[in-house]
Amino acid sequence: MGERIETAGLADCWWQALSDAMDLPISDEPGRLLLRDLVIDLLAALDAEPFDATIGSHVGAALADARLGDDRVPAISARVLADLVGNSVSPDATIRFAVLVTALGQGYQRREHALRTGRTDPTGHDAGLHRDARFRVLFDSPIVAVAFGDLDGNILDANPALAEMIGTSVEELRGISVYDFAHPDDRADISTLLYEHLVPAREGSVTLRHRLLRADGTVGRAAFVVTYIRGTGRQPDYLGAVGAEITEWFDLEDDLHRQARHDPLTGLPNRRYLLEQITSMSTANASETDRVGICFADIDHFKDINDRYGHDTGDKVLTAVASGLRDLEREFDCFIARLGGDEFVALIAPPADTDRVGLIAHRLSSVVSIPITVNDHRLNVSVSIGAAVTPVAGVTAETLLRTADSSLHEAKARGGGRWIVHTPSTSSR
Repeated sequence: MGERIETAGLADCWWQALSDAMDLPISDEPGRLLLRDLVIDLLAALDAEPFDATIGSHVGAALADARLGDDRVPAISARVLADLVGNSVSPDATIRFAVLVTALGQGYQRREHALRTGRTDPTGHDAGLHRDARFRVLFDSPIVAVAFGDLDGNILDANPALAEMIGTSVEELRGISVYDFAHPDDRADISTLLYEHLVPAREGSVTLRHRLLRADGTVGRAAFVVTYIRGTGRQPDYLGAVGAEITEWFDLEDDLHRQARHDPLTGLPNRRYLLEQITSMSTANASETDRVGICFADIDHFKDINDRYGHDTGDKVLTAVASGLRDLEREFDCFIARLGGDEFVALIAPPADTDRVGLIAHRLSSVVSIPITVNDHRLNVSVSIGAAVTPVAGVTAETLLRTADSSLHEAKARGGGRWIVHTPSTSSR
């Protein structure tokens, strides 16, 4: 019910903005109902998979069919409908909105031309459709970057939103190449999309998501939809682009990716991240002789520490152990993770052998097996370690962990505070 109220409220604002700007040929209630339906269609289009920009054209045509008959309709609509972005769940909502509003303006102009002249142009290349009609509706928008360029990628015109995104002025943008603000490592991909797909076809659109090189040298992320536009009369063909900066979304995605793969207490990679690393190693181009190693460490008598001193002390012991393991990670270039509880793992990438894994197990034991002072308590901590070395080709995470865990149980059974390395044929201390 809450979403319906928001939809109705936005439609009412849209109707009011149109009413304030012009005399409307339809009465209040039918007009508001029409706009509510159109708002619902646009919001659905923002979140739909796959994305369908033609919904914007249909909305524009519906506005023209209502006989509003004023060139200001698309621009007014774009300003009001910008609030749709906040209602969308799509991470691409801003760029999708820009494309939908561009299509809205195009659909409105096409239908208006047809109603005026009685002629339609199914190809979309009607002489009345020029870049102002298709894209100028977005030029005043502060949330959408707009640019026109020639077929060589040189900017002919741009709006203030693009200039602000890059950190320069509109005047300085005119005449420069789009590659001047694209990250050097992304330029080849941009060229491929534009000059092997879009320009040769002389129609359609492509979506670019690439790093943005700002005027001050900092790097962001941007998404653009670039459309091929055929010129009319003596006007040459050109490219129109609408886009938005999506750096915050990428940062959020990176942050969520990290949170999902790291332990919140120690900051070490978690079980999920470890399993991904093992799977990646096993599916890589490894030879039959390549070996992977693993050390499975468990803090001895950790439950006694929690029971005697409390979980706060136990947590500080875990973070102290994790700090020591980070030093080990830097020393041996291995992958350290916390599985949960008091269990830690060191994953040793190929080439691994019994000597190397045994050395890492020994160092792991010595790094941890030192007195730790926590909350005025001096605690003698030790670990038991079960290690394994096995061919990496085709190994599964479950098998590798199970083998190391078996060695860990053996080390525990021998009194703890020791390490055991298991290979397919031998075990050693």
